[in-house]
Amino acid sequence: MLPLHLVSGWLTVSLLQAAAPAPPQEEKHPRGLIVSEPGATPGFTLFAPLRSGTTYLIDAKGEVAHSWKSEYPPLAFYLQDDGTLLRTSRIEENPTFFGGGLGGRIQRLAKDGSVLWEYVLSDEKHSLHHDIEPLPNGNLLCIAWELLTRDEAIALGRDPATTPEKGFWPDWVFELQPTPPTGGKIVWEWHAKDHLIQDFFPTVPGYGSVPDHPERIDINADEPEAAAPSAADREEEEKRKAEMRALGYAGDDEDEDDAKEDAKPAEPPKSGDWLHMNSVDYNPALDLILLSTPDLCEIWVIDHSTTTAEAKGSTGGRWKKGGDLLYRWGNPANWDAGTDADRQLFYQHQPEWIPEGLPGAGHVLVFNNGKERPGKEYSSVDELVLPFDATKGFTRAAGAAFGPAKPVWSYSDPEHFFSFFISGCQRLVNGNTFICSGKQGRFFEITPQGKILWEYWNPYGGELVMGMGKAAPPPPPPPPGAPAAPPGGPVEPTSCFRATHIALDHPGLKALGVVP
Repeated sequence: MLPLHLVSGWLTVSLLQAAAPAPPQEEKHPRGLIVSEPGATPGFTLFAPLRSGTTYLIDAKGEVAHSWKSEYPPLAFYLQDDGTLLRTSRIEENPTFFGGGLGGRIQRLAKDGSVLWEYVLSDEKHSLHHDIEPLPNGNLLCIAWELLTRDEAIALGRDPATTPEKGFWPDWVFELQPTPPTGGKIVWEWHAKDHLIQDFFPTVPGYGSVPDHPERIDINADEPEAAAPSAADREEEEKRKAEMRALGYAGDDEDEDDAKEDAKPAEPPKSGDWLHMNSVDYNPALDLILLSTPDLCEIWVIDHSTTTAEAKGSTGGRWKKGGDLLYRWGNPANWDAGTDADRQLFYQHQPEWIPEGLPGAGHVLVFNNGKERPGKEYSSVDELVLPFDATKGFTRAAGAAFGPAKPVWSYSDPEHFFSFFISGCQRLVNGNTFICSGKQGRFFEITPQGKILWEYWNPYGGELVMGMGKAAPPPPPPPPGAPAAPPGGPVEPTSCFRATHIALDHPGLKALGVVP
């Protein structure tokens, strides 16, 4: 069994500084069931390789109990009580939107894979992406991009230097009422573009003090701040230049070239994907929606009890704040309530409320990918106790960022556990935690103390050729002497957006006939 590193509480700065800077090396493992120990939670695992049209349901022995075939590459999926499968997938031919998490289609599949219902939103102005969330009333919460032209984004206060020529894509969350066999009715919606603030253009609406309005989203929050080089960095650079001059490889004009390079304006991003929301979850007891924006390294909570009209503004709903953010956590630098050193989320995925009846109910569990984590890149699974009061809502000290100061529980293994993208996690009925390390297609169950009781490495997938959500033909052969790039970019044949543990008492298993 692989060695473990469990952190109860948060990782200390000294441990991070002591770690080596290189990320864990990819390890070659046999595929299939690797570990099965006494105490592992009975049940099944549902997953869909990103480069496959098949969704698999395997039992605790790693054997396929059921599968659904589709012609489309997958994203999120949910087993329903009647044994049908809700499944999102990509439409690659979109004229505007592209990149990781590209969606466009939702289907409900029967046991035999036939399509019972389909909803498509993929055109030059809008596209579904990443995740959906089934609601108790049978509707779905959906995430979509909506296109703003470059001029429209600038009119909202976006810095022109970082606004793509082809437009800007703020996120849109809506509740969809399915109308089988095709289509659906949008019965509620929330738009990120309605809740912005900026301190860039004094004459543009929405101008104000960013730290005084944590309920609003700084439209320029993703702009990188150029850090001044340290004295040691400057000394090292001067030493390098002197050595190059001594060797005859550089002259005094190199300083002029460097100055010209530094003076070049920053190139705007090629993609307008600003927030890249990759997850949506719902708390039925509180009627709240939990969102994840990995590009800003934050999780947000908004009020679902509003009307659509109230969700556009800052009043109404149970908490009287309309569609403004009720809570945000992970990167307080986004609203000037901290610095980069205060960031605790690093390109996170699948934050979810732990459901009632499970250990830690009401807490939030999140897969913290660890991309650009200071000192050493590695992933962790973090459990958060949100500062929520049943009468006051989310609370914080005046002038401070929202808590918690640190997770109440965290798991990591810096030498062997790192997926810089995709992935997810889930609390189980016995208090154990199920984890999907998506890049490797590795699924495993750990105890609160970090012991691995069950581990499976996905052996399926690879029949579709694609990169980060964009279908593409095989790349041309590399030049002579150059190393060959792996097909599909970071998406390996066995990579999975997420995986889900299905408890034995789930009604869908009985409907499928895989349990008595």
